[in-house]
Amino acid sequence: MTDYEEEQRNEIEALESIYPDIFQILETEPHCFKLSVAAEISSYEECEPLGVDLQFTYVPTYPDAPPEMDVLSPQNLTEDDVTSIQDLLQQQAEENLGMVMVFTLVSAVQDRLSELVEEKKKQAEEERERKLREEEEKEKKKFEGTRVTIETFLAWKAKFDQETAEKSKSKKDEDNSKKLTGKQLFERDTSLNDSDARFLDNEGEESVEVDESLFQDMADLDLDEELDLED
Repeated sequence: MTDYEEEQRNEIEALESIYPDIFQILETEPHCFKLSVAAEISSYEECEPLGVDLQFTYVPTYPDAPPEMDVLSPQNLTEDDVTSIQDLLQQQAEENLGMVMVFTLVSAVQDRLSELVEEKKKQAEEERERKLREEEEKEKKKFEGTRVTIETFLAWKAKFDQETAEKSKSKKDEDNSKKLTGKQLFERDTSLNDSDARFLDNEGEESVEVDESLFQDMADLDLDEELDLED
């Protein structure tokens, strides 16, 4: 008869020895513990660090039955990444029934994290190359300009004519708004009133010389007779 309790205690002692820095016991009845697993440091030089906490809880008949397994606190992982790790744990547990398996499960997850690092590095490189190509295309277009076809020329010509007509109308309206009538000029420029007044004042001040000799013979004229005849 299998002594499940002894096998479980022996595995816990081995795990504490193998993973002294990342192993943590949470409960003893039933046995529950956690390991903080991360990808190798050298694997994410060009990628954010990836990691998860793997929590295992022994069932009474472990290792003939798989332990309860939870993937917690994912670091820089998507939901799809977490799902792939959960599927991997389930697959490995079924393949290793009948023998203690936590070390095998942890090693499989570490390998999967390293694979994810490589995938993300490749994705990041592809994204950098895509952005670089886009920048290069933009620079080329600056020097190439827009290729002219009959359609693009006619569209440009119609737009140009419309803008020209609008500018011409706007300028004409502006010029018309600036023109003033004679009355408006007269009302706006008070100097015109002053000039007329000065003209009249000057006319009144000037003396008119009369040649009196022109009127010396007027006494000899028979003005009364002419007046009578007119009556």
